[in-house]
Amino acid sequence: MSSVPTLVQSVDWIALAPPTLTAVFALVVLVADLFLPAARKPLLGLLATAGLVLAGLSLLPLLGGGSRTFCLPGHPAVCSYVADPFTLVIQFLVLAGALLTALLSLESVKDGELPAGEYWFLLLSSAAGAALLPASRDLATLVIALEVASLPAFALVGLRRGDRLSSEAALKFFLSSVAATAVMLLGVSFLYAATGSLHLSRVAHALTALPDPRLATLASAGVALTLVGFAFKTAAAPFHFWVPDTYVGAPLPIAGYLSVVGKAVGFSGLILVTVEGFPSYSGVWGPALAVLAALTMTVGNVAALRQDPWRAHSAVRLLAWSSVGQAGYLLVPIAAAGYVHDPAHAIGSTVAYALMYAAVNLGAFAVAAVVARTSPANRITDYRGLYHRRPLVALALGFFLLCLAGLPPGIIGLFAKVTVFSAAVDAGLTWLAVVMAVNVVIALYYYLQWTTVLFRGAEESAPAEASAQPPHRAAIPAPLATAIALAAVLAVALSGAPQLVLRFASGALL
Repeated sequence: MSSVPTLVQSVDWIALAPPTLTAVFALVVLVADLFLPAARKPLLGLLATAGLVLAGLSLLPLLGGGSRTFCLPGHPAVCSYVADPFTLVIQFLVLAGALLTALLSLESVKDGELPAGEYWFLLLSSAAGAALLPASRDLATLVIALEVASLPAFALVGLRRGDRLSSEAALKFFLSSVAATAVMLLGVSFLYAATGSLHLSRVAHALTALPDPRLATLASAGVALTLVGFAFKTAAAPFHFWVPDTYVGAPLPIAGYLSVVGKAVGFSGLILVTVEGFPSYSGVWGPALAVLAALTMTVGNVAALRQDPWRAHSAVRLLAWSSVGQAGYLLVPIAAAGYVHDPAHAIGSTVAYALMYAAVNLGAFAVAAVVARTSPANRITDYRGLYHRRPLVALALGFFLLCLAGLPPGIIGLFAKVTVFSAAVDAGLTWLAVVMAVNVVIALYYYLQWTTVLFRGAEESAPAEASAQPPHRAAIPAPLATAIALAAVLAVALSGAPQLVLRFASGALL
């Protein structure tokens, strides 16, 4: 009597815990919002923060293991969800970034600037999708996770009711992301038609030996369209046009969230489809990503260099263009993976750089949130004399900017740039390493220019028509101070022991 393979399988809930807990707390917050009176709404923020902490702690039982679930019957290695080292590192980055965003948001929501129930539900929902994406090992789950992370983010950007900048930012972000998703879905459908599978491991195997030249053409189009879709998500030039206006129009905590967690989502998806799904097409995506990396870092740094310090929101605009330039650096090791025999090893440099960038960039946005409390225009000139008003905050921002520039004492920024540079050189991409070196020099100017502003005397400030509001010495809200302190402590610890991050650049995560 022949045995029939069953389609029913057990679910590894421990492996699924990080995204599942985040989603559960999102629903709990949404339901609790219906019953809590207005005076008790701040409890929703504490509940959301507790949920993110628990989701982060749920990573601990998964350390050292390769948990898998939702696998094909009879094929235990072909799974839709894999909690390997790559997954755990990116999930930690996502949940830690969302936690810092929550701390930055507590005061804004408490002040009534944002509707509490909707805000916390959307933030947790987006974080749940972002935590699911690095574990996804089939194209369907990958696209669903990407959209679960992106759709709430549109609403978060436009959540400030009656704010024209916020509405315009949300619309631009929505339209660009919808276009990216449409292109990506077309590419995924082409790949499914050509290979007959959605699982990345099977797609990779099928692409090595397509029986019909017409299928090979279809698969090539699918690979190209999928890469274009992810180029939008990662804000790679020339698909970066939505970034500056979106960051300016969004609430500051959400701008920081998009700059870190949004990038983690885009880059982890790009790594999975290239290294896991399309290794046989490395001759196509390797050069394409190298060109995108060079273009992205150049466009981002040159645009940041041209920012007028007297322009309204120039501080956020500079951070936005800086994030585009940093995206170019993050693309370099992924491009290098297309030129080496062990691509899974090369992407470790991107993960190491992303961990450094997440800590210091969210810290910079936290300081921007402090300055915005007394100077809503958030010009770079509003930071003049910050050291004399708030010395610890100014020192923290100065350190974050030096880390982004890669200058001592921001040792972790220097080491992370060296690992990315080494990845390009080891792959034979000398021209890309030269372009990166030039861009690092360009970036030094605007990072140092902003840093020097912090320590100038307030009496050197601007013309009458652009005069800033008089400085206030009101106490910094505890959650905001905690976020800055956490980011600063993490950046200092990593600069003192860079091997904590850089060890990810020395081993294969996938």
